[in-house]
Amino acid sequence: MSRMALIGPGNQSPTGLPAPPFDPELAVALAALDEESREPITPENLAARQERDATSRPRPTAEDLRADGRFEVTEFQVPGAPGAPAVTLVGARPSALAGRPLPLLYYLHGGGMVMGNAWSVLPRILREWALPLELAVVSVEYRLAPRARYPDPLEDCYAGLVWAAGHAGELGIDPDRIVIGGKSAGGGLAAALALLTRDRGGPVPLGQLLLCPMLDDRGATFSSHQMTGSGVWDLTSSTTGWQALLGDRRGAADLPPYAAPARATDLSGLPPAFIEVGSAEIYRDEDVAYANAIWQAGGQAELHVWPGACHGFDGLAPAAALTRAARETRTHWLQRLLTTTRAAPPPEP
Repeated sequence: MSRMALIGPGNQSPTGLPAPPFDPELAVALAALDEESREPITPENLAARQERDATSRPRPTAEDLRADGRFEVTEFQVPGAPGAPAVTLVGARPSALAGRPLPLLYYLHGGGMVMGNAWSVLPRILREWALPLELAVVSVEYRLAPRARYPDPLEDCYAGLVWAAGHAGELGIDPDRIVIGGKSAGGGLAAALALLTRDRGGPVPLGQLLLCPMLDDRGATFSSHQMTGSGVWDLTSSTTGWQALLGDRRGAADLPPYAAPARATDLSGLPPAFIEVGSAEIYRDEDVAYANAIWQAGGQAELHVWPGACHGFDGLAPAAALTRAARETRTHWLQRLLTTTRAAPPPEP
């Protein structure tokens, strides 16, 4: 077995720290993975892992995503930041709701900042959220590290958000009901995007959906060391992703919060957040701390720490009871958010 070992009740991580056990169904799924899937990503194998991901990760076509006419699907090339290339957005909405301005989920895919694509995440999102919640989705094909380093991926996401809000009529969306969201690296980018659009006076999101977000470049939390060598994404892989994104700036004292949202000292004025993480993954402590910081700033955050969940558990074991509970909880939060009216700003004194 690789050093990405399983951890059970009463076991210790390779660092010698006692670690929470994995949920039994997730432990079975982890044990079934091949050696290559458990191998950490390192600077030495990064290029090979990126090549493998590009060829093996699903990339459904627009016709595939239309699902026999159930969805309208369009790919857009929109202006990037000044001097940057155009940004590809993949938009989709239920065909039966043509002519109605729908709320928008502006989604940023995961992949540790170094992998993933805008298309692969859409079939599940369309099935689980777009149809039952009657919303449109835009997925962003942001540039990947290390070919593109901070701030390029975030600027891609910001440019796409500004374009989508400014072309609400063309997209058939309600610009006042845009939810930004993402998973893992995409969750970190979504958190950074909420900070950036607040500070630039850009589009105001209705909420932020942060699924096991990658927030802290320093890798100094207890959980990041406690869970090293376990699951499918540990401190070695995370450090590789941060290094690819930030280069020599990783760990710098003056790193801006848009690069790593855990660095933020002002979390006031942010949209309501849904933050989800597993108890048995490295991002647990930084994600819990981020929710706490939002509360301390007077903001609204709903935090879920799923017992025994590893990073990316829902994709690893889609039929597990824990996965079903997590998906239901996310959907209920989105449903509540989309049926509320944004509070009006206080009157001028």
